[in-house]
Amino acid sequence: MKRTLLSLILILAVFIASGANAGEMITFPKGTGTNGGYLALPKGDGTHPAVIVVHEWWGISDWIKGRTDALASLGYVALAVDLYGGKVAKNNDQAHEYMSGLVDEDAIASLRAGADYLRSRKDVRAQAVGTVGWCMGGKYAIRLAAADPGISACVMYYGAPITDIGKIQEIQAAVLGNFGGEDKGPSPEQVKAFESALRSAGKRVDFKIYPGAGHAFANSTNPFGTYKPDYAKDAWARTSKFFDKELKKASVPKSH
Repeated sequence: MKRTLLSLILILAVFIASGANAGEMITFPKGTGTNGGYLALPKGDGTHPAVIVVHEWWGISDWIKGRTDALASLGYVALAVDLYGGKVAKNNDQAHEYMSGLVDEDAIASLRAGADYLRSRKDVRAQAVGTVGWCMGGKYAIRLAAADPGISACVMYYGAPITDIGKIQEIQAAVLGNFGGEDKGPSPEQVKAFESALRSAGKRVDFKIYPGAGHAFANSTNPFGTYKPDYAKDAWARTSKFFDKELKKASVPKSH
C-alpha cells in the first residue's frame, strides 16, 4: 500500500513539474488583424530574452508546444507562431497540403508580427529576440532572420537554406544549424554551400552535420523512423548553449 502511494505521489510530482511551464494559445496583432500562437512564459520576475518558435509542416503540434515549453523552462519568453490558422495536420497528405498553401511573404509577415509582439511585452528584453525552427520551420526561421534585423540569434534544424546572396547579406543574427548527413532536403552539399556563403558574407555561423541522420532526426514523434535520440540531445544542448550566449549573456543589464 505504501509503495503504491509513493508511486502515485512520484507520478503526480512528475506531472506537475512537466506542466509547470505549460503555455497557452493566444492572439497577437498582425497588421489590421490578428495572428494566433502558443505562448509559454518562464518563471521569475523581471525581463527575459525571447524566442520565436517556427513549427514544422505539421502545424503547432504537441511536440512543438513541448519545445516551446522547454524554452520557457530555460528562461525564455517563447512564442510558437501559428502559420496554419489553427490547423494541425494528422498525416503527410494534410501536412503537404497545408505547407503548399503557404505564401512566403505572408508567413514571414506573421513571424515578424510575432517578433514585434514579443518586443512590445514588458517582460521581454527587446534587444534579445531569437528564433528556432524545424524542417519547414528551419526554412522560415532563417528567412525571418534575413527579414528582421532585430533577430539576434537563429537556429535552423534541417531547413531549406537561402541561396540569394543579397538576402544572406541582410542577416544580422548569429546562425546555428543542425543537419542530417543522410538528409536530401537540405543535402550535406547544400548545407556546406550555405555555410560557405554565410562565412563569405562575414556572418557568425556554427553548422553541424550529424553522420547517418536523416530528415527530422530531432523529433521523437516523427512518423518516418528517423529519430536519433543521441543526436537530438546533442542538437538541443547546442541550441541551449547558443541561445544562452547570444541572447541571455549578451543582454544582461549592466550594473551601474
